[in-house]
Amino acid sequence: MDTQPRWLDPEQKVAWDNFIRMQETLIGRLSRRIQADSGMSAADYVVLVSLTERGNGRMRFLDLAKRVEWEKSRMSHQVTRMAKRGLVAKEECPDDGRGAFIVATPAGYKAIEEAAPQHVEDVRRLFIDALTPNQLATLGRISKRILDHMEKQPD
Repeated sequence: MDTQPRWLDPEQKVAWDNFIRMQETLIGRLSRRIQADSGMSAADYVVLVSLTERGNGRMRFLDLAKRVEWEKSRMSHQVTRMAKRGLVAKEECPDDGRGAFIVATPAGYKAIEEAAPQHVEDVRRLFIDALTPNQLATLGRISKRILDHMEKQPD
């Protein structure tokens, strides 16, 4: 059975196009700023934030990949690059011989602690300051609703 695509109407297309353009522009600018300010890539920052926000600075490899929505191969390459620079270490998982933990090293903690203040200022300047408190709360609720909806959908 041949089903017709459910094309976006003009209002939906404008909303989608503006969302995509906003997201890509914001991520692009934040990524360039992190690189310029700290020498870290945006991917380095995402991994280190994910690890250090966990409290003990360690996560199972697959949990980390899932948290940042990356394929295993991308995570593997990123971890290898970061390990070579001393930002993370890979440790065997004692209860699962096939699994591994990714651990933020002292150098990784230092790098994120030095980069985070400027990154937060950039997030505030480019994103937070553009919205009223009410608009920010609304965006937070909308974002949560979309995330919850996606959790119910197959990949």
